[in-house]
Parts: sequence; structure tokens; C-alpha cells
Amino acid sequence: MRRIRAAAVGAVTLSFALTAAACGGGSSGTEGSNEQPKTLTYWASNQGANLEVDKEVLQPELDKFEKETGIEVKLEVVPWSDLLNRILTATTSGQGPDVLNIGNTWSASLQASGALLPWDAENFEAIGGKDRFVESALGSTGAQGQDPAAVPLYSMAYALYYNKKMFADAGIEKPPATWDELVETGKKLSKDGKWGLGAEGSNLSNNIHQVFVLAKQHGADFFTADGKADFTSDGAVAAVKQYVDLMAEDKIIAPGNAEYAQNQSLSDFAKDKTAMVLWQTASATFKSQGMNEDEWGVAPAPVQSGEPGPGKATNSMVAGINMAVFKNTKNIDGAKKFVKFMTSDEEQVILNKAYGSIPPVKAAQQDPAFDTPALAVLRDTLAGSATALPQVPEESQFETVVGTAVKELFADAAAGRAVTTESVRAKLEEAQQQMPAK
Repeated sequence: MRRIRAAAVGAVTLSFALTAAACGGGSSGTEGSNEQPKTLTYWASNQGANLEVDKEVLQPELDKFEKETGIEVKLEVVPWSDLLNRILTATTSGQGPDVLNIGNTWSASLQASGALLPWDAENFEAIGGKDRFVESALGSTGAQGQDPAAVPLYSMAYALYYNKKMFADAGIEKPPATWDELVETGKKLSKDGKWGLGAEGSNLSNNIHQVFVLAKQHGADFFTADGKADFTSDGAVAAVKQYVDLMAEDKIIAPGNAEYAQNQSLSDFAKDKTAMVLWQTASATFKSQGMNEDEWGVAPAPVQSGEPGPGKATNSMVAGINMAVFKNTKNIDGAKKFVKFMTSDEEQVILNKAYGSIPPVKAAQQDPAFDTPALAVLRDTLAGSATALPQVPEESQFETVVGTAVKELFADAAAGRAVTTESVRAKLEEAQQQMPAK
């Protein structure tokens, strides 16, 4: 969905912003004040098909909160293309909202700014306790060994969505479980102007999500245990090459997908131009594009063995949205009350049902609304075979430089230029050189 278009533009400058943010973004203490107890400003991320959909979903809930507490919440839904830069500006200037949504992969990077309220034991207790949240969601709230910088709000995972009619027309009885099966299936479907698999080759964050998972399956990571960039290991190189080869070698992704970055692959899927797509919580987008639920199916994303699980059987990054509070808020008590409200069992059911995501709150996850076949796959993936992206301050730069390397390799594939192990390694070496030295 639109939510995966993390605002990579400007992320490469994050390391420079963090130093200033540590001074300008937060108050001198650990928390803000209560100078303006009757209002809050809230930057929500764009979760729906468009900004108006988000306003329609959120405003009734904000009105409910105001009725319960007397606190007015002034809502702004910020497009993904602007969100990270807006947050960076706020951390350096100190002029930001009271409460905001962040992509969960940014947690450690923004935590390093010092601008966000740490969620220590006392603050978690104020919203009902840390043990209310699913462990995998908590894994993407900040660096290990530090108090989380945010609280999980919406959880998502990748899955393989497939077009039932295109599968039936090609005589394919079930979705692929391994990468070999996916390639074989994709080749059967790639004919007559139609293609087996869709991709977003110019979408930096989506590129990172896919190659991160493949690296895990190759027994590799993009960072060492002590947080140093490690982009050129054999496993990382193999992961990037395997992903780009779906276009370059296997020819199951249309060359035009190298330029996709705005969910065009989902549009192609909905129009029966592409038979499969690897995506996170795509059902609401398909519905908005006119697809009925019985027209598509969902299966776990492929793994080398065919059986998803931990370690080399990882088949998704832990996707999702976290809720954070600026330390210099002038309504710290109200901000905590709002986070408590938005992460309450009742609101978690309402909001995640509206967006087709999974509640990161355990009790809400048990609601029958999240037991549909499609959502059950996502829920099980989060519980057993999803892994958080590296929780390091340089994660946003990683998304930018490696995501761009993959984008450039897709461009080579689309132009018919060879994508070799050597060319992949060279691109990743170049990306690693752009990372800050540790």
C-alpha cells in the first residue's frame, strides 16, 4: 500500500541532521510540559488510498477522544513523500507536532536525534503496560538496550498476492512456496503482454525490504553485530542479484517496472496485467481499485525451503507504523493519554480493520476481524517468520544508498545490460562508501 513509500528523499542527510536534532528537537528534560493542556497536534501518516480516506477514518476517533478527555486533536495527514523530511525539519527546529506517526524502520534513526520521548517503564505503564504489545512489533521501536522511541500502532507484513483468474487460465493450481517455484510459475504467466510478477524498481524502501529478506535467506545481513555497514558480503550480493534477476535473467518482471515507484504494480495487478505481487497488507488498495476479495488470493512470501520460519526461513521484514511523542510537547500528559487511546484494544480493532493491517496489541489481534484468510497469513508471518530491519541510527541512509543501488541495477536490467555478480558487488561497494564512518 501507499504506506511503504517511506520518504527516502533526504534520508541520506539524516546523519547530519541528528547532531543538530539532539540539541534542538527535545526539551532540556526528559519530558515536555503541560502549558497547553487542551490541544494536541497530530501528524498521521497516509495509510489509506488517499489523504481524504485517512481523514474519514481518523476524525471520528479524534472526536471521540475529545469527548472523553476535553482535548482537541488537530489532525494533519502527511504524505509519505514528505513525512521524513518534515520530521527531520521538526527535530532540528523544535517546531513539530505533539504526536506523530513514523515508519517503524526509522525508529532507531530518529531515536538517535534525542527529539522523541523515550518510552521507559513508567511511560509504558501510563498506556497500559509494555506487555500488551506483540514482541515482533516492539522489535522495531528503537535500538536494543535503549528505551523505545515509539509505540507500535499498525503492524504489517509482506505476503504473496496472486490473481486467481490468471492462475486458473494458466492451469496453475496453487501459489508458489519456494523461489524456484515462483520463477517457474512466473514464466508460465509471462506471455501475451502479461507478466508473472510485479515490482517497484524505483521504490527505494520496497527494494530494501525485498533484498533484506533475501539476505536473511542467504544467511547474511547488511550490518555487522556492532552496527557497521556490511553491504558486500557474499550473501548480501547474492540477495540483490537474485531479486534483480527476476527481471534480468528470469524475465518474469516487465522491464517497465524498473521505473515504478508509485504503486503502479498494484494497479497492474488489479487490471489483470500482472499475476503476482509481493506486498504488505494490499487488500484495501485492491478494493479501492475495484477488485473483489474473491478475485485474489494470498500466501506466505516464498523462502528457499518452502517453509517460513526464523533465520534463513525469514520471509518478511517487520513492517508497520509507530506512534511517537516529541519531547518538547506542551501537553505531555495529553500526549500520553492520546497514545493510550490510539493503542487501546477498542481503537486498535477499529483502526487496523479500516486499514487492513494487523493490531500490534495482543488482545485486539484476537478479534474475529483479523481471522480472515488474508489477514491470518500476515498475522502468522509477523508471529513466526518476520524479522525487524536493523535497528541502527544509519538505517535511513541504508535505505537510501542500497535502495538506490538496486534501483540502478533494475535500470540496467530494463535496458538489457548484463547484471553480474561483479556489477552487483561494485554497486554495493559504492553504496557502502556513502555510509558514515563508524
